[in-house]
Amino acid sequence: MPVESGSGATARQVKQKRKAHPISIRRTNSSEQERVTSQREMLEGQDSKLPPTIRQTLLELFGQIEREFENLYIENIELRREIETLNDRLTAEGQTVDGGDLSKGQLKAKASHSTSQLSQKLKTTYKASTSKRSNTFPGKAVGARNFNMGSWELWGGDSWIVSSFKTTTSRAVCQLVKEYIGHRDGIWDVSVARLQPVVLGTASADHTAMLWSIETGKCLLKYVGHAGSVNSIKFHPSEQVALTASGDQTAHIWRYIVQLPTPQPVIDTNQMSGEEEVDFSDKDETDGDAEGSNESPTIRVPSTTLKSHQGVVIAADWLVGGKQVVTASWDRTANLYDVETSELVHSLTGHDQELTHCCTHPTQRLVVTSSRDTTFRLWDFRDPAIHSVNVFQGHTETVTSAVFTVGDNVVSGSDDRTVKVWDLKNMRSPIATIRTDSAVNRISVSVSQRIIALPHDNRQVRLFDMSGVRLARLPRSNRQGHRRMVCCTAWSEDNPICNLFSCGFDRQAIGWNINIPALLQEK
Repeated sequence: MPVESGSGATARQVKQKRKAHPISIRRTNSSEQERVTSQREMLEGQDSKLPPTIRQTLLELFGQIEREFENLYIENIELRREIETLNDRLTAEGQTVDGGDLSKGQLKAKASHSTSQLSQKLKTTYKASTSKRSNTFPGKAVGARNFNMGSWELWGGDSWIVSSFKTTTSRAVCQLVKEYIGHRDGIWDVSVARLQPVVLGTASADHTAMLWSIETGKCLLKYVGHAGSVNSIKFHPSEQVALTASGDQTAHIWRYIVQLPTPQPVIDTNQMSGEEEVDFSDKDETDGDAEGSNESPTIRVPSTTLKSHQGVVIAADWLVGGKQVVTASWDRTANLYDVETSELVHSLTGHDQELTHCCTHPTQRLVVTSSRDTTFRLWDFRDPAIHSVNVFQGHTETVTSAVFTVGDNVVSGSDDRTVKVWDLKNMRSPIATIRTDSAVNRISVSVSQRIIALPHDNRQVRLFDMSGVRLARLPRSNRQGHRRMVCCTAWSEDNPICNLFSCGFDRQAIGWNINIPALLQEK
């Protein structure tokens, strides 16, 4: 492991640790190289039942992997030499700097700083040399395998075999801009107002919803009308009105008036690489009073209460026009309400287990509900006389969310670690499948470029396009990013400061700036 600043190590220990780092990597890579070569020889020497084109493709892929490890091995040797040279130079400087003695503290700090720089260089070189994108080959899928050095995948059906060595996303493409801190418990949902003043809304297990200034990160207003966890928040399409769903078996509609503070200059923090992997699960939890949320104005009573459910209301959303809302509940039903009268218009039944989410189409009277029964359902209210329902079956575990895109697509995410893109005109099978390494929570899709933002249980946020190609992974390190499960994402493409937001069980929401043109160009 690289030596951290202030670790208390002597110069000799620093030197030993620096030497050990590239050696350990070199041995690992040598072992990997031998294993890959052995697999290649096994394929060449046995009677394979694979078609010749597939077999040739596999051999070419193994050849690429072997060359990658060979290049990495050579680079590690050079880096080791650089480290040894630096160690010798530091030792000499420590003895004869300006004719005086260099204190142990100074030597330690200087050595640690230099080690940190070289360690980062080593990581960057390792990633760069093993993150090269290779070609795609037509053929039939024969399997999939993940290597530490990249993501080599043979994708399904009669489509493509893909060898994908994903490049590191540059820090200019995805940047953490602002953290919104003030909740006392995990944040389930995040949403952005659709009209001026544009504010950020969060719904938390601490029984409150909060409205935030996007530019300053200041809490502008707190809603405390619920008696249970606030599970979702959505803004009215044309009025300063919010809709919240709660574990107290109700949904509330409440009006708000906020005054935005004067924006402060955005400080560009040192961004970590989008591929950085640092475990910081033991880091202290966020202090709920960090942003002085107790000083914010408070709303205690809703203007409308919707209460026909017999269980937790897990989500709610506005239908197009804002005159009706839909709610989803653990009582296995979704309800459609008239906002003006608070009356129940339809009770949507059919799911076999608890509902997990609901979403409405931005321009049509369509609703999609997802459930723990591994399905999601499309409800069509375009004909006032009758509503139809279609069932989508494609996941093997809980469907955590399903959302509309502009057009005729629905994107669904699941605890089975997959995200599927569906065509509303053909429900039999998804048109694209994204396979991940962690359960997926409440996803969102950008309007203009249709980029899917996936919040994961493993604290990651990943960006994909509609064809299933991964575009980026948002930075996460010991200095920034989420420290617990990420529950939800929300796009706000017109905002010049932050155009993507995420929230999680580390009690904070985060505003990101995603350079979408650069992101698509890197694709």
